[in-house]
Amino acid sequence: MALLEIRNITRRFADFEAVKEVSFTVESGEFFTLLGPSGCGKTTILRMIAGFDLPDAGQILLDGRDLARTPAEKRPIHTVFQSYALFPHLTVGQNIAFPLRMAGVNTAELRRRVRETLEQVHLAELAEHYPHEISGGQKQRVALARGLVNRPRLLLLDEPLGALDLKLREEMQLELIKLQREVGVTFVFVTHAQPEALALSHRIAVMNRGQIEQLDTPARIYGFPNNRFVADFIGNCNLLEAAVIECRDGLLRLAATGLGEILAAAAAAKAGDKGVLALRPEQVRIGAADSASEDANRFPGTVRDFLYVGDVTTYQVALDNGKELAALRPNDAPGRARFFEIGDRVMLSWSREAGHFVRD
Repeated sequence: MALLEIRNITRRFADFEAVKEVSFTVESGEFFTLLGPSGCGKTTILRMIAGFDLPDAGQILLDGRDLARTPAEKRPIHTVFQSYALFPHLTVGQNIAFPLRMAGVNTAELRRRVRETLEQVHLAELAEHYPHEISGGQKQRVALARGLVNRPRLLLLDEPLGALDLKLREEMQLELIKLQREVGVTFVFVTHAQPEALALSHRIAVMNRGQIEQLDTPARIYGFPNNRFVADFIGNCNLLEAAVIECRDGLLRLAATGLGEILAAAAAAKAGDKGVLALRPEQVRIGAADSASEDANRFPGTVRDFLYVGDVTTYQVALDNGKELAALRPNDAPGRARFFEIGDRVMLSWSREAGHFVRD
């Protein structure tokens, strides 16, 4: 039996359906993420699981028990918010102890559990500090510790890293993965940041307009999107409008708008189907205009722009037929920051196995 089961929940606000008959399960010990743009319904679902809001239809079951009549404070669930919500007048230790005091835990047990939790999140030396005396990352760890100290069956995290700068955010992602593995608590995580979801999750539910577009592992969602929305929303992607000419021998022969005939890996498609080929920039090779390549798909073009981010550069290339594609290249040559400049003639190519065809 799944730890958490969401059955056909719907939530309406006047005439607006924020969540539309959504169903999914979360296994014990899983790091499960609700991912989607602002307004897609992910935080509304989190609030209903926590008990801060109630569904208009459907069921929320924890360990097989319907939570409909269980108030928020009685659910074995804790929520960690982006704002940390720490008490400024209490020390780190006192903030972490607060849920135990509210639950009436005796002093000896309270001290033991606070001490253990402080050690788990590597904050033992800061127990007597106040929130204004510690960093943003340390505040986030205090908020996590407070969520873990009463040993919830489920920890809900609502954009918990959103207020951190990029470097600290990446450090806290590693902390979260390690912490979740060590304590074994089930995490349900809400974010709009695709890289964060891909890095942290066992499974991801990609949401759009109150519904789940795809629920799968990060690798499947990134490499094999179900539809155009998922392909476009997750990471950077070239979307090539195409129609299937033929499917044979494990390959699709496609008529791509503005490109002509291209080859791609076989998908659940048949001749005449229309859709897009989702082609990631890292699947597109970029070389000098006269470079040799064994790739089945080759098109000349001119570098229109580039985005240099240190370890890699993403080039925006205008093909000779006017179509623009993005190609990513690692900056791995000694002493060179990038390989091509704006205006350079180049050759783009990709293998017949690259990309994933998605039907409309």
